[in-house]
Amino acid sequence: MTFKTTFAASVAAICFAGAAFAADITVTDSYARVSSKAAKSGAAFMMIENASDSDDRLIAAHSDAAKLVQLHTHKEGENGVMQMLHVEEGFAVAASATHMLQRGGDHVMLMGLTRPLEHGDTVDLTLVFEKAGEVTVTVPVDLERKADHGAMKHSH
Repeated sequence: MTFKTTFAASVAAICFAGAAFAADITVTDSYARVSSKAAKSGAAFMMIENASDSDDRLIAAHSDAAKLVQLHTHKEGENGVMQMLHVEEGFAVAASATHMLQRGGDHVMLMGLTRPLEHGDTVDLTLVFEKAGEVTVTVPVDLERKADHGAMKHSH
């Protein structure tokens, strides 16, 4: 990629990574990844904020970029090996709280990709909440992002 192309892709990703809103749900800091150009699956990560005074729940997601989209998490198995699991009940997003979808934890899994996802591309992803309804997010594909970028830091 030339500098001009890389710069244009970066500017587009920043613009598309803006917040998405529905009722009192805000989705920010979203990005998607694949492990290689030939990957048949990928994942999306983001920060979900619930500004309402009642709990909500992310119950589903869908995208034209994949044949199957599921909510997944990682859990340590009995033998100490991490396993990725489909979370059918979805993710609780408590009132006046934030829920992070991040690498090594809860995330949106994109399986059976309908096209290759390359750095600088975008994926339209619709998140479905029990109370807030649908929130559509344009998620930039960022293959250079570090695993802890955007992670919430808590100090005591």
